[in-house]
Amino acid sequence: MSKEQKIEVTGPASLSNSFLGDTIQVCVVTRDLRRTLDGFVKLGVGPWRVYTFSPETVKNQTYGGGAQRYSMRLALANSGTMMWEVIQPLEGPSIYKDFLAKRGEGVQHVGQACNGLSFDQQCARLESLGRKLVQSGEWKGVRYAYYGTEDLIGTTVEIFDFPANFEFPEPEEWIPARPV
Repeated sequence: MSKEQKIEVTGPASLSNSFLGDTIQVCVVTRDLRRTLDGFVKLGVGPWRVYTFSPETVKNQTYGGGAQRYSMRLALANSGTMMWEVIQPLEGPSIYKDFLAKRGEGVQHVGQACNGLSFDQQCARLESLGRKLVQSGEWKGVRYAYYGTEDLIGTTVEIFDFPANFEFPEPEEWIPARPV
């Protein structure tokens, strides 16, 4: 950066439409879950909880504006205050398959905290900004919704709602191994 180029850093902006808070999750979509998780483990991220999301485990599945069945292998790990997610799509149409076809593997969505708004308020706020629901569901009481924001920021925004006292169920698999 030259001496003439100066970036001014000030306090938080107060835009009239501001409600997205902290980024709490980053998701990478892959064609090969195990390969991608092995890469993350080499970087020191893990252990990973691995689950299968399917019509048998996820209620109220939607895609593209209507009810739709889809499935995926999904892995979760924490690194500091950030939750990492890796998804390998399996059956049915999904935003994950769309992303792989259009862009290949990479960061497909970010999960946002929405400054104390309820899940329903977050959905209403995104819709009031002209954002369309592109996929949603409910897993073990955790509601999630993805909104079409790629045209604005190059990625999709996800919001989710963990019920009070939620505890992750035992995963199908731990990678590289169960924590001690």
